[in-house]
Amino acid sequence: MLDVLTNVLQTTVLYATPLILTAIGGLYSERSGVVNIGLEGLMTIGAFTAAVVTLATHSPWVGLLAAVAAGVLMALPHAIASVTFRADQVVSGVAINFLALGVSVYLVKAMYDGAAQTPSVPETLKRLPIPGLDQIPVIGPALFNAFPTTYLAVIVVFLSYYILYKTPFGMRLRAVGEHPRAAETMGVNVFRMRYVAVLISGALASAGGAGLSIAIGSEFNETTVAGHGFISLAALIFGKWHPFGAFGAATFFGFAVSLALIGQIFGLTAYVPSEVLNMLPYILTILALAGFVGRAEAPAAIGKPYETGGR
Repeated sequence: MLDVLTNVLQTTVLYATPLILTAIGGLYSERSGVVNIGLEGLMTIGAFTAAVVTLATHSPWVGLLAAVAAGVLMALPHAIASVTFRADQVVSGVAINFLALGVSVYLVKAMYDGAAQTPSVPETLKRLPIPGLDQIPVIGPALFNAFPTTYLAVIVVFLSYYILYKTPFGMRLRAVGEHPRAAETMGVNVFRMRYVAVLISGALASAGGAGLSIAIGSEFNETTVAGHGFISLAALIFGKWHPFGAFGAATFFGFAVSLALIGQIFGLTAYVPSEVLNMLPYILTILALAGFVGRAEAPAAIGKPYETGGR
């Protein structure tokens, strides 16, 4: 029984990690007033870049940093379209999703002789045990013998709470997402704050995607991300645009993924079709949003293009 609990918790933490990083990334963008439907694409470009750069450099740390840089670059067109040109933010985000997947798949085929996926990455991120704590029954192997991205995700959650609610930068960021006109009258550069927020979103979402290709997995193909970006967006909404809320919601969805995997490992497919188990995370996502999204209050100015100077 303890082994089952350990496996469930370990798998939950494993699959919640990229969702947490991506959801917190989306939090910065949407708290500034910019909808970021493009989280799926940002994760995709992160997963692709991490795998390719790790294969080239034999260093997963370089791959992770390259993924973060690629995420910033991929988020830049969304920022330009949404903030500078005041384009429809949903359309811009969808375009990022299509662009990231198309570019990634094309480059994989071009770089690896038409293959549908990258070669297996031998030098992936390794688990980092915390001596002593990793020996605690059940929770030790899951919480204190985790991948570096898991520790990073936890740090990002607490750091984001501090930044958003305890610093002048965070107050300005939230102000431009609630009432940008009032923020501008107080001397806040609304455009600059939204640009910074969207680029932070790209960096964190791509770090989440990198975890899928060089930590959870060891390659990149067109199904590596497989909807994780949209689940992260759902976690952000379910978590009411709050760092701890997004953390809890992402962990819940990670738990749903773990149930599906554990169910297959322990032979539940004899009673429940494997397709149903694979659908479980997405079903729970829909049910969670259907039950709670109406109670969540989004930033007041989210999705609304802003024109400076009262025009």
